[in-house]
Amino acid sequence: MDRSKTSGGSIGFAIEHVPVLMPMDSLQLDGTLSIPTAACGVVLFAHGSGSSRHSPRNRYVADLLNESGLATLLIDLLTEEEQQVDMQTGHLRFDIPLLAKRLEAITDWLVTHPEVAGLKVGHFGASTGAGAALVAAAERPKLVRAVVSRGGRPDLAGPALERVEAPTLLIVGGADHAVIDLNRKAMAHMHCEKELQIIAGATHLFEERGALDKVAALASDWFLVKLR
Repeated sequence: MDRSKTSGGSIGFAIEHVPVLMPMDSLQLDGTLSIPTAACGVVLFAHGSGSSRHSPRNRYVADLLNESGLATLLIDLLTEEEQQVDMQTGHLRFDIPLLAKRLEAITDWLVTHPEVAGLKVGHFGASTGAGAALVAAAERPKLVRAVVSRGGRPDLAGPALERVEAPTLLIVGGADHAVIDLNRKAMAHMHCEKELQIIAGATHLFEERGALDKVAALASDWFLVKLR
């Protein structure tokens, strides 16, 4: 594997970036595993509608999680060919069973990967990816130890919500009224430890100044406690 390292700056450790190519059935999924020195957990990102591992918002949050001592895996849930089809149809991004199955397989792979084996795993889901992350968490209750949703659609997890055991933090923008309502309704079906944090003034994509920093801080605090 090709590797690159970046300095952790004031945090006092290096972050290693390892490109990964994960085989899945007849497909291969591209990703980047970023590992800070003495990582205390690893977070698998599930991107949202029409996005990929190159999502600037998820990359920004992942960088801040790395700086807090958490390893991250940003990986495409669709192949390049599937992404092209989805750009035309918009269908695959809402295929929650398909995305969840891939997240389950990636989670199984992640816990045995030698560079992060032994670390507890969390899922970070954005938009529709949050629904898939929760389904995968329900299917892997012994492996997925925490979930964070950013502007997510947990309602898309459907009946699986009742089986989620991982402590779950739902983060929604204060101006994203429809999604706040969907998150509250989804929470009513969840029996695990759960919390809703609303970031005042933020819209669905958290593009306002400082909004993503607040998301990253909340997610970091949640994972650092739950994945130790």
